[in-house]
Amino acid sequence: MPHKMLKLSTLAILIAGASQASAAVYTVVPVANADSAGVKQLANQDYFAEAQANANSTPITVSSTGIKPSAENANCFTGTDCVADDYTVTGVARRGTEGTPIADVTPYNQNIQDVTNLSQLDSYCDNNLGYGTCDVWAKNQYFGIEYTDSNEQDGQGLGGLQKKQAAWTKGYYSNIIALVNNQRIATKADELSGYTDKQKEAGLKSIDSTPEHFTTDAMVNGVVDNYNFGITSSALFTNEANTHPRAFEKRGFVNTSTEALTLLPPVSGNEFVKTMGQTTANGAVKTADGLLVVGSSSFAESYTQDIERHKPNLDNVNIGVGFDDKAYGACVTNPTDVYNHWECQFSTFANEAAFWLIGSDGIIKSGSIGSNLAAVDPDHDHLSFQASAQAVALDKNDDPIAVGYSTTDVENDYYAMQAAYFTAKAADLTSWTRTLIPGLDIKPDDDRDFSYTIANGVNSKSVIVGDAKGNGEKPQRAFIYKVGQGNAEFLDQLAPSIFFKDSNSNAAAVNDNDQVVGWVDIEASSGKEARHRAFTYINSTAQGPLKTGGAWMLDDLTNDPSAGVGSLANSYRIHDATGVNNAGVIAATASYCQGGYANLSKLAHCNSTEQQVIVKLVPNANATAADIHPRAKDEDQPLKRSGGSLGILALTALGFIGFRRRK
Repeated sequence: MPHKMLKLSTLAILIAGASQASAAVYTVVPVANADSAGVKQLANQDYFAEAQANANSTPITVSSTGIKPSAENANCFTGTDCVADDYTVTGVARRGTEGTPIADVTPYNQNIQDVTNLSQLDSYCDNNLGYGTCDVWAKNQYFGIEYTDSNEQDGQGLGGLQKKQAAWTKGYYSNIIALVNNQRIATKADELSGYTDKQKEAGLKSIDSTPEHFTTDAMVNGVVDNYNFGITSSALFTNEANTHPRAFEKRGFVNTSTEALTLLPPVSGNEFVKTMGQTTANGAVKTADGLLVVGSSSFAESYTQDIERHKPNLDNVNIGVGFDDKAYGACVTNPTDVYNHWECQFSTFANEAAFWLIGSDGIIKSGSIGSNLAAVDPDHDHLSFQASAQAVALDKNDDPIAVGYSTTDVENDYYAMQAAYFTAKAADLTSWTRTLIPGLDIKPDDDRDFSYTIANGVNSKSVIVGDAKGNGEKPQRAFIYKVGQGNAEFLDQLAPSIFFKDSNSNAAAVNDNDQVVGWVDIEASSGKEARHRAFTYINSTAQGPLKTGGAWMLDDLTNDPSAGVGSLANSYRIHDATGVNNAGVIAATASYCQGGYANLSKLAHCNSTEQQVIVKLVPNANATAADIHPRAKDEDQPLKRSGGSLGILALTALGFIGFRRRK
């Protein structure tokens, strides 16, 4: 009888577990996809005739970039002042490859500026990514996706660096557009008023006195109050010789509620720097005086005698135009004629961290952050100083702290980019102090630990997150650091449960509750780009069921077994998280499978239409630890439900009983 009683008690426990409703920690809210209004604007734009068929048949991809800050006391984990619709998500839509990312001050965060041709892209991949198919990766970046092997120069590829280089005679159409929620936003670079008199005097003359339509690439990095900010390329112009110059490679922008602003280089520099030098707008915070925007700005040209490092391969560009080395050198000395020479389109610059303070009437003040080394390394004349502020917050005293990177001179041997933070007093933005983040030192010799390190995010407690790229094929590792407390720590050591050995990872952002978001590999690369998934890590303050020191895949926190395989919850797999506000709402990029994935596992396949989408993840108020449902491993079929479902504890119990019986 006691034996039978035990069996009945066990069954009662299982039934009780099965009757309890399951839920998820986060609800997935769609923001933008290929059918969104802003994305359709990109889809409906003209493209090159040679590639139009590929453009029509290839889906446009969208990715998140950030999320609007929440109200001061809002907390979606408790349901306090949580208004999910108010949390605008920013993103970008792309058609094909970028070639060299518009977000990077220097291509692929190398402390060099000579990624201009196919062989240099191939070399970068071999030396840093280690893919077994670097030749294919490089061709996709240079000629665009869907390029033709038999004749790579026929222009059939979508995107690619070659298109920008060939624009001088062949023209160009937008490849990237900025999105706020699901709408495309314009920038000042789309208007003639976005260009200075000096630029017009330097040969920037248009037949119809307007920039050519649909020729700017842009990405938006964030929204604060009624401001949005980001990076845009120059539009193309048509000059009197019927060639198509750009005024600059890229510039930061800020759109206020009443006007659009282009951020000019604020630091000292000659006329050439002011005319063609680049800027970026990467982060912003609202202050008592206005919007403080941080990014980077050119301060000097980095032209060197080693022209071969900067010029494109004419066989690959193949536009019937030669490259005059003397004309390239004259770009610096004759800035009043830079837009009449193709060579000047390949000008390069030394850049440093910079800020702009935006008020209701426009830019109040601007300047550099930190100090620079020589514009060009005297011993390695292809290397220049490079620095950037990637994010900014106000500390406990309401003084700004910006984070990013700054060039360090490694034992007078070479330049390298090292994670840094920059501090100033709110009353004196003209004086900033640069501090390199400890524990991330760039060491000399080929066996050094890192090739570069970058800080990506910071909160009001001066907690900083970022990435350290291992030297050569060593992995990229996410780190976290609290100013004044020891060295930076790596998440693969703090949370080994999801960061396996040699996995690549990225820490993109951190909110004031020390909640970190980013992505991490979920498989070994095996000579190719590994698949990865978004994660969150709680550094110090528990958020609902997410306890201090814990790390979770966001796929597990959005999993709701009770809803079934065809549910909205099972229609997404979260690849990348790019922003998190203080209310706990996360901006992310995901794959969406119409009708739900085949099962609830991590890498379940999609039997219908699958596309990349932008989403926000909203915490479910009063969620508990029982609402965390780790997904099964790759393609493992979880127990199917019919009507009700078994809770996670019941499934565990059934598995244990089955194991005991087999023994």
